[in-house]
Amino acid sequence: MGDVAVVGAGVIGLTCALRLAEAGRRVRVLADRRPSETVSAVAGGLWFPYRAAPADLVLRWGRVSLSRFRSLASTSGTGVYWREGIVLHRSADPDLSWTAAVPGHRPARAAELPGGAVSGVVCSLPVVDMAVYLAWLAESCARLGVEFRHGTVERLDAVAQRTVVVAAGLRSGELTGDTTLEPVRGQVVRLANPGLTRWVVDDDNPAGMAYAIPRGEDVVCGGTADEGARDLAPDPEVERGVLARVGDLVPALRDARVLSRAVGLRPARRSVRLDRVALDGRVVISCYGHGGAGVTLSWGCASDVVGLAA
Repeated sequence: MGDVAVVGAGVIGLTCALRLAEAGRRVRVLADRRPSETVSAVAGGLWFPYRAAPADLVLRWGRVSLSRFRSLASTSGTGVYWREGIVLHRSADPDLSWTAAVPGHRPARAAELPGGAVSGVVCSLPVVDMAVYLAWLAESCARLGVEFRHGTVERLDAVAQRTVVVAAGLRSGELTGDTTLEPVRGQVVRLANPGLTRWVVDDDNPAGMAYAIPRGEDVVCGGTADEGARDLAPDPEVERGVLARVGDLVPALRDARVLSRAVGLRPARRSVRLDRVALDGRVVISCYGHGGAGVTLSWGCASDVVGLAA
């Protein structure tokens, strides 16, 4: 029996399990969904601290992840790329706090800005092909002896291990009694990649947020941020709007073939919960509420989990 149970098999749960195993702990992952079925599998995979707080911890966690992803980008089979792109701004006073974690960023030149954008930041960031990356995480865990058990954890007192890491996305609130978690619905469409490598993010687009993130064979295009919505069925009208906005930003995608479409519910909270409490004779470490920044914060938060589990 492993001496640490991790509840959840998304990017946060798997990264926590891997870091704990790397630290010499015996780990068992308990999850009702396989990695490919989690909200992490829907993510565009760009490192970016979207809808996550508090700012100081987000920057610290993000820096740790940025460093790990830089290493993984040079390792074959991980699904991690290091690519240049642009974050567009349509207001005179954009939030640039995230750039403190990103070396080598620069202001966008006028020729790089589409109509309506008043400024932008050009930088190189990790881009993660989530299907490949989640499989790599799971395989890396297995190589270090992490056990996987498929099933629903209804109550933490039903878990045999005395140390439990709760990293179950939206279900984390049910397990810990936290009523502050809310879904933020995101819809994406994946297009065949016509050879693009440069990503673009346009969250301030007046017609709705827009992004295009080229990975391996596909380009993840979005998106939406519908607070409180729980419908997992892709909306054709929403998709048409996404494709129109993305086509304006990246004309090469206007005739690209649709490969797939998906909806995910981001686990949002006023701030990430990462703490340790004693509950029913167990050590319970909470690691959830990452909003749209699960990939971005994964390695930094997992390192803190290892410290709390010591």
